[in-house]
Amino acid sequence: MATFILGNFIGFAVLAMLMKPFFMLYNHAIYVEATLKDYVAVMWHGLPMDFSVSGYLSIVPALLALVAPFGGGDVLRRIAKTYYAVVALLLAMIFIVDAVLYSYWGFRLDTTPLFYFYSSPSDAMASVGAGFIVLGVVVWLLLSLGIYSIAVRCLLPLPTTTTKVRERIQTVVMTLVLMGLLIIPIRGGVTTSTMNLGNVYYSQNQRLNHAAVNPCFSLLRSWIDGATKLSDQYRLMDATEADSLFSQLVKTGDRSNKGEETQLLRVHRPNIVIVVLESFSAQIMQELGGLPRVAVNMDRLAREGVLFTRFYANSFRTDRGLVSILAGYPAQPTMSIMKYTEKVETLPSLPRELSNEGYDLQYYYGGDADFTNMRSFLTTAGFEKIVADVDFPVNLRLSKWGVPDGYVFDCAAKDIEQYRGKPFLKVIQTSSSHEPYDVPYHRLSNKVLNAFAYADDCLGKFVERLRRSKQWDNTLIVLVPDHLGCYPEDISNYDFARYHIPLIMVGGAVKESHRIDIIGSQIDIAATLLSQLGMPHHQFTFSKDMMDSRAPHFGYFTVPNALGMITSTDSVMYDLDTKTTVQKRGKHTDYTLKLGKAYLQKLYDDLSKR
Repeated sequence: MATFILGNFIGFAVLAMLMKPFFMLYNHAIYVEATLKDYVAVMWHGLPMDFSVSGYLSIVPALLALVAPFGGGDVLRRIAKTYYAVVALLLAMIFIVDAVLYSYWGFRLDTTPLFYFYSSPSDAMASVGAGFIVLGVVVWLLLSLGIYSIAVRCLLPLPTTTTKVRERIQTVVMTLVLMGLLIIPIRGGVTTSTMNLGNVYYSQNQRLNHAAVNPCFSLLRSWIDGATKLSDQYRLMDATEADSLFSQLVKTGDRSNKGEETQLLRVHRPNIVIVVLESFSAQIMQELGGLPRVAVNMDRLAREGVLFTRFYANSFRTDRGLVSILAGYPAQPTMSIMKYTEKVETLPSLPRELSNEGYDLQYYYGGDADFTNMRSFLTTAGFEKIVADVDFPVNLRLSKWGVPDGYVFDCAAKDIEQYRGKPFLKVIQTSSSHEPYDVPYHRLSNKVLNAFAYADDCLGKFVERLRRSKQWDNTLIVLVPDHLGCYPEDISNYDFARYHIPLIMVGGAVKESHRIDIIGSQIDIAATLLSQLGMPHHQFTFSKDMMDSRAPHFGYFTVPNALGMITSTDSVMYDLDTKTTVQKRGKHTDYTLKLGKAYLQKLYDDLSKR
């Protein structure tokens, strides 16, 4: 009996431990500098978390061992085989999906992929080819079969049935004792702290720390966090202190004191076109110190219009970016508010505010508008007219993500040219600069950069077409990425450059070209635009007018499970699992970090009330 329970516990732990070098080898480009010593250290330091997961997985075998002395051996063996089959399939899938996604996302597996897959399976799988999917399924089944075969051969023998009362009592008592002892590895020891991701972090190299994490535990932790009351999450300081610090971050100046120098537009009620550029960043713009000859039209438009040079994305995925841009609402570390329809309905909305002022609203996207609950968010935000993949002819749905950007821009340009009436807001979301980068364009040899060049080329042609239209003199075009994507390919989630993106305002409605070095982020677009239009923005609690010299200026961003804060003098990146600062610049980073913590805590206070 003891052998059976301990065999299961050790077997599951050994399996998890052996998966770590396979994870690192699969992501060899990321771990190319790892030595044999690093591989051993990853397995050793990750062992407590492997024991924790093994403890969970050993509960069912322990229950079977508890019943076995009373008979029903054949039935129990069938139950055990079924359990091992289910566990083998789940473990193999978790190990494979985690290894594949890490190279794209830079963090271990959580519930995010489930949200994406549930909302639109085709879009969730759009980044990979059919051959890769088939290979993945084959590997999954083979790995599952291997795990199952080993489990049945090595772990299955159950304690035999006995008719002696004393032996039964001894078996039950011993089994209960061992089940009780499983609590120790499950909770991570006997101290007051329980197992968490930070327990296995040991290195200054965050990627080695990530390799030590058990993806099953990471997924389970994410699931539990999702079920935890929002008001109980991220309690980082006393409520009174958080209120005091937060008040400094959301204060605004007196609009009556604004001077002419802060006015960027020469038109009172311009038409507005917001282009959300998939995965663009400062790294591919020469005007922002990035590569030349990639986003050549973005560089040209930056010189022609207003370029915000110190502008930051709020997170790492499109669903987070859209909420930040259109609702002025900060991204969260381990959840996407777009998933929670009832909360989305309570958010402020830039499109809705413009609609109340008589603007006509329309949204253009070449992909599936239902992906990540996007249609629900857009409809709630005020868009009644949403153009998506199903609105284009089938022969134009040429890419994995739907319709290439060129056709989407053509559709929007045609509608603008033919439009007559009240001012409009049109939002165009691009998708071609996303994996797998299959674009009808061939200028650069690097496939990733070529996809950006294609999207940039489509944007340039769109702007030039508008320039020739009657709408140009009364039109403001806002160019902003949703987040930085896969270029540079090896950039870390803890690198400040990971969030540096451009914000460009161009068009006939812009007063003059200008470079602005004020720090801001996607959540500030709403307040800044409304202020430029002479409209109030007090309902956007987290959004600041970047042209208001009396308002605080900073960039805030999150990824699972970390937060970043950038001010004019300091930058700090903080790991919320290990409760450690992983990157910092400046002399007052401790205070900047306190501001970031207060901001996050007040964000979750706000979320819990919605």
